[in-house]
Amino acid sequence: MDKQLVLTKLKELKEKSKKRNFSQSVDLIVNLKQLDLKKPEHKVDLFIALPHSKGKSVKICGLVDKELLKESRENLDHTISRDEFQNLNKNKIKKLSKEYDLFIAQANIMADVAKFFGRTLGPRGQMPNPKAGCVVPGNMQLKPIKERLQKMIRLQTKNELIVKAMVGKDNMGDEEIASNVMALYSSLLSSLPQEKNNIRGVFIKLTMSAPVKVE
Repeated sequence: MDKQLVLTKLKELKEKSKKRNFSQSVDLIVNLKQLDLKKPEHKVDLFIALPHSKGKSVKICGLVDKELLKESRENLDHTISRDEFQNLNKNKIKKLSKEYDLFIAQANIMADVAKFFGRTLGPRGQMPNPKAGCVVPGNMQLKPIKERLQKMIRLQTKNELIVKAMVGKDNMGDEEIASNVMALYSSLLSSLPQEKNNIRGVFIKLTMSAPVKVE
């Protein structure tokens, strides 16, 4: 896929879309084909670091022990220490899952994290994931991780042959959005067994617009 084509289609999308009194998300949608989602090797589950911010702040909660307590409180949006886990009931954890987008956990207490948070965060796809860099040792600096996670996208197939993700906001520059689209598309393509032969169609859309076909 050519970046210039993406830039052209972004311009078309914005020209065709009705102006709103809020900043709309720009979403990339990729329809897939010739994949059997019952086969693990055909499922898509990627964590992709975009070159630019998505235009939306990601709120992060730390689940840590004493080694990371100060670091987490200084750098993350909220921190829960291991000693506080037993004071959290299901409703409190459910509230946390709605308030925070991602959870970072200290590696040596993951058993306790799974015990207290797994039933709520697991089905929501919010359990700290080592593939995303969200399970960390007790001596880790968390500021660089927070900055990287602000640009992180998780791309997944669920029950349909389609993946979609937010790649920016309509008040961002088109160059930045196009770079994010290219990075996401390239990572997806290289993960597919037949690469481009598994792509049925690529679209971009705004929150409240019709999709525009890119390729």
